[in-house]
Amino acid sequence: MEARVLTMDGGERTISEEQLTALDVELRGDVLLPESDGYDAACTLWNAMIVRRPALVARCAGAADVIRAVRFAADNELLLAVRGAGHNIAGKGVCDGGFLIDLSGLRSVHVDPERRVATVDPGATLGDIDDETQLYGLAVPTGINSTTGIAGLTLGGGFGWLSRKHGLTVDNLRSARVVTASGELLTASEDENADLFWGLRGGGGNFGVATSFEFDLCEVGPEVLSGLIVHPLSAAPELTREYREFARDLPADLNVWLVLRKAPPMPFLPPEVHGTEVAILAAFYSGELSEGERLLQPLRDYGDPIADVISPHTFIQWQTAFDPLLTPGARNYWKSHNFLELSDGLLDTALDYTQRLPSDQTEIFFGRLGGAVNERASDATAYPHRDAEYVMNVHARWEDPADDDACIHWARSYFNDTEKYATGGVYVNFVPDGEAPTDAEYGPNYERLVALKRKYDPQNLFRVNQNIAP
Repeated sequence: MEARVLTMDGGERTISEEQLTALDVELRGDVLLPESDGYDAACTLWNAMIVRRPALVARCAGAADVIRAVRFAADNELLLAVRGAGHNIAGKGVCDGGFLIDLSGLRSVHVDPERRVATVDPGATLGDIDDETQLYGLAVPTGINSTTGIAGLTLGGGFGWLSRKHGLTVDNLRSARVVTASGELLTASEDENADLFWGLRGGGGNFGVATSFEFDLCEVGPEVLSGLIVHPLSAAPELTREYREFARDLPADLNVWLVLRKAPPMPFLPPEVHGTEVAILAAFYSGELSEGERLLQPLRDYGDPIADVISPHTFIQWQTAFDPLLTPGARNYWKSHNFLELSDGLLDTALDYTQRLPSDQTEIFFGRLGGAVNERASDATAYPHRDAEYVMNVHARWEDPADDDACIHWARSYFNDTEKYATGGVYVNFVPDGEAPTDAEYGPNYERLVALKRKYDPQNLFRVNQNIAP
């Protein structure tokens, strides 16, 4: 049996049965073809809109497998994709007709509580990390959905509830082990290959395949103050302004996000509210619980909410709280802007679009940044958006392919109508497939990233990503 695999120049190469057998023997993991057991699992992504079928898969069992697979791809000039947990909105972890390096089985997390360091495999999810680190009351500052993969999150920047106090995920990265396009395994840190380390922290998968990450850990939990305050959309014109004033001077331990959507069928919401438009304040406080109660009281006293379920939770409970709304298998389309402030015009536009959401699962959220995220210079890491005080994600989500056009049109229209209020920057992990404005993603760091690409991947082997062309 042989495989016909797309090449980097758009052609096709026949990989003989002898070559496939030799690769399979070399790998501790498995070589998969479309008819192989495990192939579908290796190619299925979180976003059901993205369906791609590589001609050949290397399911890697360790760094040595990654080295062999990268060399095989380079020697044969194959179109190459690299998959971690498969959660990327653009589906960049898989390519049609090419060669896939699948890292999703590599999920080990090792915690050194004395040094407060975690060593993490590239297929690990945020939930995998929290499960191990919270045993010691420690955490890596990551995102808000436990099924997100650590590799893609980190390489794009990474932000969540802890970012205001502890910075981005990349700000807590100590080092990474990376297989470059030449098949060499390098350590990237402030002391070794520092230029590569700079590029990995926000430059995506452009420079190699990360086989492990080493993170500094911060003290968090195991108990935090967190939860939701839910208001009807009719209260949102005043509520959003109240939120804006409240969020301007938050202490670093506190984070509150604004979410606009239809009420999901959560047990703490009355049945008559389900499916109606609501404004939600999602609050998180990682310090002393009594101080968090004091700080959040003004927000909790405002108006007449439908529900207020802020209370002590374990950090793991809060990190998994939104998982039921983000399960795999739905169709998803995102658009995103960064903002310096929430202007009246922006808030009014958001409320207008919330009144005509295209599906029950679609939402708009404004995540509060600032704090430690903005204390670094824009060129301290490849992630450049150190001026952004808020990041907005327009998350259209639906089930029926017949609704594709309506949902995508709604998201794009809202994105276009709010562009005039934005900084012009965009978080690289929120860019949908086929829409990659490099200036917006990488800002003033773009030319430096191009030079780095020329050094580490001059043939652009790693191109199935938000690509930086050499």
